[in-house]
Amino acid sequence: MAGLSPHLTPPAHPLLAVLLPFAGGYFVSYLFRTVNAVIAPDLVAEFALRPWELGLLTSAYFATFALFQIPLGLLLDRYGPRRVNASLLLIAAAGAALFALSGGFLGLVLGRALIGLGVSACLMSSIKAFVLWFPLKRLPALTGAIMFSGGLGALSATAPVEAALALTSWRGVFLSLSALVLLASAMVFLVVPEGEAASRRESVAEQLRGLAGIYRSRRFWQVSSVAMITQSTFMSIQGLWAGPWMRDVAALDRGGVAERLLFLAFSTMIGALLFGNAASWLAGRGVAPAQVFKVGLAVAMMAQVAIIVGPGPWSAAAWFCYGLFIASGTLAYSVLSQHFPAHLAGRANTAHNLLVFVCAFASQWAIGAIINLWPVAAGHYHPEGYRVAFGLFLALQLLAWVWFVLDEARVGRLGAAREA
Repeated sequence: MAGLSPHLTPPAHPLLAVLLPFAGGYFVSYLFRTVNAVIAPDLVAEFALRPWELGLLTSAYFATFALFQIPLGLLLDRYGPRRVNASLLLIAAAGAALFALSGGFLGLVLGRALIGLGVSACLMSSIKAFVLWFPLKRLPALTGAIMFSGGLGALSATAPVEAALALTSWRGVFLSLSALVLLASAMVFLVVPEGEAASRRESVAEQLRGLAGIYRSRRFWQVSSVAMITQSTFMSIQGLWAGPWMRDVAALDRGGVAERLLFLAFSTMIGALLFGNAASWLAGRGVAPAQVFKVGLAVAMMAQVAIIVGPGPWSAAAWFCYGLFIASGTLAYSVLSQHFPAHLAGRANTAHNLLVFVCAFASQWAIGAIINLWPVAAGHYHPEGYRVAFGLFLALQLLAWVWFVLDEARVGRLGAAREA
C-alpha cells in the first residue's frame, strides 16, 4: 500500500484527530514505564525490597504487556485501533489505582501487571492508525512523533515526579496517574474517527495463518532480533536501573538522579524526532530506513561502553548519546510496516513487540538478579554488579547487531547477483 487506504475518507484534520489522541495514550504509557526509577527508593524503604524483588515488581509491567501482544494484534486488525486502545486504557487506570492502594508486595505486582496490560496497545494502535489514515512514506516521521510523546512521558516521570513527591506520596502520584489515564482513554474514544468498519475482516483462522506467515518471514527475524535486544535493554535500564546506577555508581543525590533521568528522557525524545524525520527524508533519497537503524544502534552501543567503564566527566554525555541514538531502534516498526501489507500491520508489529517486551521483562529482572550477587550495604547496591549486568547485555546486543549486519550484506549480494 503506497498511500491512504482507499476504503477510508480522511478526517479534515488527521494530525489533530488521529495523532494527538494516540500520542496522549503513549505519553501515559511511557510515564508508567519509567516512573519506578524515581520512586524506587520509596518502595524499597516502605516494603524492604531486595534487588530481585524490585526488578520483578517493575518488570511485571513488561510481562503482561508482552503476553497480550499476540491477541492484541488480532484485535487491532479485526476491530481497529480506536476501540481497542480506549478499552484497554481503562484497565490501566484500574491498575494504577490498585498500585496506589496496595499494602504489600503482591498487590504492587498485580497493580503493575494491570498497568502493563492496559497500556499494551498504545504504540501498536498508533502505528495501525497511521497505516490506515496516512501515506506509508510518512510512517517513520509519524512514529517518531509518537516516540517523542513517549519521551515527554519519560521526562515527566523524572524531575516533575520528584517535585510531586514533595507535595504528596508515591501513592498520591499513582492516584493522579489513574485519573490521567481515564482522560487519555476518553480522548481516544471520543476524538479518533471511526474507521474500523472499513478494515478488512478475516476469520480467526485466517488471522492466525497471517500471523504464522509473519513468524516464518526471514526479514521479520532479521529486523526484530537486533531491535528486540537493544530496545529491551534500554527499556530495562531507563525504566528502573538507570536511577539506582546514578545513585550507587555515580554517587548522585536524589535530586541529581532525577535531573540526570530527565536529561536521559530528553535525549530519547529528541532522538525519536530526529531519527523518524531523518529516515523519512533519507528514504526519498534512496537510503533505506534499515541503514539508519543499523548506524544509530552502533553509536548507542558505543555510548554504553562509556557508561560501563564507570563514572567520569564523560558520564553525562554518554547517557545523553545512549538515549539519543537508541531511538533509532524504533525504526524497526516502520521497516516491518512497510514490508508487510496493511491488513497485517497490527500483527507484524505486535509480533515484534511481543519479543521486545518478553526480553524487557527478562532483562529487567535478570539485571536485578545479577546485581543481587554482590552485597547490599545500607540500601545501596555494589557498583561491580551494575558493570557485569550492563556488560552482559551489551555483549548480547553486539552479537545481534553483527548478525543483522552480516545478513544485510548477504541480502545485498543476492540482490546484486539478480540484477546482474
